[in-house]
Amino acid sequence: MPSGNADKIRFAPDGMLYIAPTGGSLVLPTDVGDGATAPAGYKALGYVSENGVTLTPTITTTPLPAWQSAAPVLYNVDSAAFQLQATLLEASKLVTETFFGAEWVEVEESGTPTGEYRLDLSSLPELKEFSLVCDWAHKGHLWRAVINRAMVAERGAITLQRTQAQQFELTIDAMDASGSLGYILTTEDMVD
Repeated sequence: MPSGNADKIRFAPDGMLYIAPTGGSLVLPTDVGDGATAPAGYKALGYVSENGVTLTPTITTTPLPAWQSAAPVLYNVDSAAFQLQATLLEASKLVTETFFGAEWVEVEESGTPTGEYRLDLSSLPELKEFSLVCDWAHKGHLWRAVINRAMVAERGAITLQRTQAQQFELTIDAMDASGSLGYILTTEDMVD
């Protein structure tokens, strides 16, 4: 008799990443949403490469050995992390400002807009904190990962080519928010 259940295998054929500035009146989503609408206060980051989104929860531990045992008798948590990786495809204001960590300003000449825009890359950049939501769905089941406080930890290189779209590769780390790195919501019955 097989012990597996193929009906419980899930894919993520569709989804969206949403971002919002932290603080102020931002209220974190407490429901899984409808799978198509941005949570209140959040904006969509648009298309993601066909590789999708990678969610990585990590716990680093140190074993405690004892004289009476060849195996550890206890593990102590050294660190915990929750990381999201994605390659964004749209060269929008929101995506490029998130990727470069700076804001676009309109260039003016003698007080008159020139129709050009400038994004200054600082040698001492100010790190920007934000909240992130990742939605996905499969077989009628909705899923949502919510990170209260996040920051871009790594950025990939942008390749400028004739035949390949620009890609904005981001690694985003969750930061502590009163003992929480975030949470996952779903409409799928996980109590059975």
